[in-house]
Amino acid sequence: MAGTTREEIVSEADGLFYQQGFEHTSFADIAAAVGISRGNFYYHFKSKDEILSAVIELRLANTHAMLERWDREGGDPTVRIRCFIRILIANRAKIIRHGCPVGTLTGELAKLAHPSLSDAARLFTLFRDWLARQFMLMGRAQDEADEFALHLLARSQGVATLANAFGDTDFSDTGFAGTEFVEREVAGMCAWLDRIAAGN
Repeated sequence: MAGTTREEIVSEADGLFYQQGFEHTSFADIAAAVGISRGNFYYHFKSKDEILSAVIELRLANTHAMLERWDREGGDPTVRIRCFIRILIANRAKIIRHGCPVGTLTGELAKLAHPSLSDAARLFTLFRDWLARQFMLMGRAQDEADEFALHLLARSQGVATLANAFGDTDFSDTGFAGTEFVEREVAGMCAWLDRIAAGN
């Protein structure tokens, strides 16, 4: 039973850290979300930093599992990279409201000069290494593959940041909304990937 409660605490904390931010989420917020007393809460975690470490480990495990699934089911490297690009479509409602869960967490921890920043940044490293490996499977040299991986990470983070900043309202001279902006940028990244796959 204790293990189940601990997992629920970590799961609820993960969501609250994403929606409210790490700094603005209290023990009381997490305990209320789980529906346990503060005393029971402290039995599992003595500090918010302990919870943060557990949340980062959960996110790393979930990201590993997702990348492994794409490797198994994604087909060729181009198809697998499209799975990464299309995260923006699958999660666009959350991204428009709260931003990218990886980018928002690392950004907040950087402002706090928090010692867990390097651990949280491992999520970006996971994506970077995986993307670089896909580009290498497409026949690109290691340095070029890593450059492409960083470019794709940077562009997807930029899309998430702007979608979050402007929300799902018209925010350009052309009158497209946040959801349409995300769709347009995803299409652009896929077109860029097609040019890379064609050797251009």
